[in-house]
Amino acid sequence: MPSSTCWYLYIIRCRDGTWYSGITNNLDQRIRDHNRGRGCRYTKYRWPVRLVYSESFPDRSSALRREARIQRWSRRRKEEMMGIRTPARR
Repeated sequence: MPSSTCWYLYIIRCRDGTWYSGITNNLDQRIRDHNRGRGCRYTKYRWPVRLVYSESFPDRSSALRREARIQRWSRRRKEEMMGIRTPARR
């Protein structure tokens, strides 16, 4: 039976300035988990984290495909997608 649950791709900014992307069907709870050190191994010691971007999808499969695509992108391309301006490098 198909689920009516919405899935989200999300990107968070960690305390050390790095980005982490993931998927979830409960965005608020997932961010709380990351901020309690229980989100995943990568963010366990990098919290607090801040949600900076999310997209919704009708199913888990679509969210996973989008996450895989974004994870292959450079930091700069991710920031451009999120509308974050980065200082020019010299």
